[in-house]
Amino acid sequence: MLRIQNVSKTYPNGTQALKNVSFDVADGEFLVVIGLSGSGKSTLLRCINRLIEPTEGKIVWDDVDITTASPAELRQIRRKIGMVFQQFNLVKRSSVLTNVLSGRLGYANPWASLLGIWPQEDKQRAMQALERVGIAEKAHSRADALSGGQQQRVGIARALMQDPKLILADEPVASLDPVLSHSILQYLEQLNKDGITVICSLHFLDLVHRYATRVVALKDGVKVFEGTPNEIDRAKFKEIYGEEAQEVRAASL
Repeated sequence: MLRIQNVSKTYPNGTQALKNVSFDVADGEFLVVIGLSGSGKSTLLRCINRLIEPTEGKIVWDDVDITTASPAELRQIRRKIGMVFQQFNLVKRSSVLTNVLSGRLGYANPWASLLGIWPQEDKQRAMQALERVGIAEKAHSRADALSGGQQQRVGIARALMQDPKLILADEPVASLDPVLSHSILQYLEQLNKDGITVICSLHFLDLVHRYATRVVALKDGVKVFEGTPNEIDRAKFKEIYGEEAQEVRAASL
């Protein structure tokens, strides 16, 4: 169980990205966080693994308070939290295999990994992760030679190297076309069915209805909805996305 308890985040410039946000995520859920750009979705996901430090509140995972964890404790926690980024965050000049192996850094000897020396077991694990996302044949290609959808699959394979219990996917399909978007989300869906909890931020409601088991919506850093995708009616859509978006959606119905 993951508990987000009264979490707020104010940046040094005074921007309040999150305002007293609370909700729980049960093990095995596929939770989608929705909202306009700037609503706080990315800040929220990064607060969960403390890539961004919350200003107030607590984040408790399996009875461990992540927000008060020491650097050593946080290293242990992050081993079990995979992260998938919107812009892929790959080392473009390195091979696909090297990028995937970097997901094992939390377990590896830091000096050996710096020199590119990896145990054979980790190399086998990396190839298995690439097979799982369907691009094992690209293992020795440079990352920048891949399409956007292929690069995102590398990002998922890298996250799998951590043997995660939780995957945080921050707008993983924002830069992809609809067909590739479904392809990437289907990989995340399968991982979820295999027992990994997924928290994913998305823009498009058609994807939310297809993949989410539950939804949290943010607007200006405030939680304005929590429930199932089917509970997002016209009134809730307007509250989340605003009057102008409501009119566009109504015109398309």
